Amino acid sequence: MSSSVVPPVIPEGTPPEGRIPARYRAISTHLAIAPRVSVVIPAMNEAENLPYVFKTLPDWIHEVVLVDGNSTDSTVEVARELWPEVVVVPQRGKGKGDALITGFKACSGDIIVMVDADGSADGQEIVSYVSALVSGADFAKGSRFANGGGTDDMTPIRKLGNWALCSAVNAKFGARYTDLCYGYNAFWRHCLDEIELDCTGFEVETLMNIRVVKAGLRVQEIPSHEYLRIHGASNLRAVRDGLRVLKVIVRERSNRRDLRRRPATPRLNLVRGDGS
Repeated sequence: MSSSVVPPVIPEGTPPEGRIPARYRAISTHLAIAPRVSVVIPAMNEAENLPYVFKTLPDWIHEVVLVDGNSTDSTVEVARELWPEVVVVPQRGKGKGDALITGFKACSGDIIVMVDADGSADGQEIVSYVSALVSGADFAKGSRFANGGGTDDMTPIRKLGNWALCSAVNAKFGARYTDLCYGYNAFWRHCLDEIELDCTGFEVETLMNIRVVKAGLRVQEIPSHEYLRIHGASNLRAVRDGLRVLKVIVRERSNRRDLRRRPATPRLNLVRGDGS
């Protein structure tokens, strides 16, 4: 993967606006990448939050794919105004898992980043995820509980539930996660062929985390800070969705054939929020 990271080069003839007319995409004064980065944002009636979400997205990303869950407000219009090249994909089914799967299929990038539309995620953290991937990880997993992460949104009950479910996954699948039910993740496109997502609800993040372990993919945790939703109310229901997550854990554990095929337990590394 080292070939994906190159030192900054500003050749003669560079356009006045500073963009490098080559296949590399400038991220900072110290980093440029060749892979195209797609950001998938599932959204339903998030018109008020999108200005905050898009404001934090880096201008070097390749594309934004907004999956519209049949919004009745101006979600789509606001997205197009904020990011004129946005790819809008209508969601045919229901649920966050269904929305993400729909968005993944519409992506043309080499790296896919999952970002919520409620304003709780800081798009500037994407550089940490991308840095982990171009450095050799297959899956960059956000964590609110790794050193450097945090959350303003979780109640004590939800924290306890997340810890219990995370501990169960670590014990049953040989993982070493510090967070389980968090939707800020990034991965190389090829991972989709190995994890074969097939769920529709909020449990999709848990399913992804389990299946990357079972597939023997290299996982790197990225400390991330989760902020409060800015406007509106979340569709997450702690008890209902917690039970769905538990069902996923039990179902995946019972599939022992996949576990026997697992080549090795993936390494789990931690990076600080600045990508180092």
